[in-house]
Amino acid sequence: MKRILIPVLFLSTLQSFAQKGAKPDAYAKTISAQDLRKHLYIVAGPEMEGRETATEGQRRAAAYIESQFRSLGLQPGNNGSYQLFYDVYQDSLTGAALEVNGQSFQQDKDFNAIASNMDATMKFSEVVFVGSNSADSLKNVNLAGRLVMVISSSPMMGGRTPANSIFSTLLSKGVSAILAVNNSFPRSMPASRKGAQSTSAFKRSMTPQQFLISENVARAIIGADYDAIKTATSTVRTYTANVLLDVKKTTVTAQSSNVIAMLPGTDLKDQYLFVTAHYDHLGKRGDSVIYYGADDDGSGTVSVLEIAEAFAKAKAAGKGPRRTVVFMTVSGEEKGLWGSDYYSSHPVFPLAQTTADLNIDMIGRTDSSRKVGDSTNYVYVVGDDKLSSDLRPISEAVNKKYVKMELDYKFNDANDRNRIYYRSDHYNFAKKGVPIIFYYDGMLGADYHKPTDTPDKINYNLLAKRAQLVFYTAWEMANRNDQLKRDIPLDNNVFNRAF
Repeated sequence: MKRILIPVLFLSTLQSFAQKGAKPDAYAKTISAQDLRKHLYIVAGPEMEGRETATEGQRRAAAYIESQFRSLGLQPGNNGSYQLFYDVYQDSLTGAALEVNGQSFQQDKDFNAIASNMDATMKFSEVVFVGSNSADSLKNVNLAGRLVMVISSSPMMGGRTPANSIFSTLLSKGVSAILAVNNSFPRSMPASRKGAQSTSAFKRSMTPQQFLISENVARAIIGADYDAIKTATSTVRTYTANVLLDVKKTTVTAQSSNVIAMLPGTDLKDQYLFVTAHYDHLGKRGDSVIYYGADDDGSGTVSVLEIAEAFAKAKAAGKGPRRTVVFMTVSGEEKGLWGSDYYSSHPVFPLAQTTADLNIDMIGRTDSSRKVGDSTNYVYVVGDDKLSSDLRPISEAVNKKYVKMELDYKFNDANDRNRIYYRSDHYNFAKKGVPIIFYYDGMLGADYHKPTDTPDKINYNLLAKRAQLVFYTAWEMANRNDQLKRDIPLDNNVFNRAF
């Protein structure tokens, strides 16, 4: 046995040194502006319908990504499947009613119910009017179980609470229902009967029942006082009225998926390097308005495809990575980092053996607010100062040797008001202690989360250069001798994804 074992070990060692010493330049050059453009006009094209989670457009995008992984000869990353599915639940109204003192009002003409809570018929004999700046006045007021009316041009919708409103205070007070007086009535088009999506069929607690109402409904409740009180921002006053709120709904269970492929490593194949991006976006509104999501995050998605191709070509030439490289595009990011959260809670590959996650979310455009350096040759690098002291030395050495971009650390600032570190899929790896680097262009400008985020506005040469930086960094991390250290304590800052 010794005569067989020694040559095998010797061959393995030579292979390891060969891979470590292999030059990545030729493979990095396969990441081209032309190929990125070709992929992005498909991923962010009209056929994908904005790739909203758990929709047909998202499923088409997943199928396209899977087809590309297959064509590269990558192995399926989920126990024989390229997709890792998770359930998505969505409420839909089947009926709603609102009555004041026996008078019935009509949906879309005078009210809309929000399908984000429970089937319920509620009957209240009083309504508490609360002004928009009454938070201090409510400190000693018991509102538990009460019906509250507010004036709001941006009411709580689908469970989201605007930071500039009174709603967070009402939630903390345990109100049972909220009537938000809104100036959108009567509606020219029927309001959507669909509620917010969720990845949990069961909730720890219920939010208040929510109705948007017209001023006609408000006057029916308050009477002659309404015109005077509606501008009284610090007022808290109770009115007697018999108000019936009725909501009937059904819950639809759908599925979404992460698309996962892997390139097996050699002598360190039981260690894993992830390259990730989210492929979902905001979908469409009606039949004509599509949120294309070219930069956010079509740019990251197509970069993963091109980086995967570069590694696959290296493997075909006998210069594959020592560690297994996992390429994962996730859905549900725009909903609350759902796909990456599901993966980190149900990992296919051991997180303890995952050396790092390199996450790409928006690298195709430039930050118009950036006033320093060269706006045509930079990328924001986020999270490289956290979890592992290996991250920044590797990142900077690779950049200096190969790409020579300006690495901007602006969003590593603990006081970053945008909280960028907490707002993309790498965070769910970081929460589990996996070292991460997040690559980002800082484009929170006029086209962010708008239908105008289209492929024609991408700087494809800059996109290619940034993707090459991620590839070179991945190459180094996949082939170095040691798994990255985890020697910086996890930041326990509370995650608050506030767009």
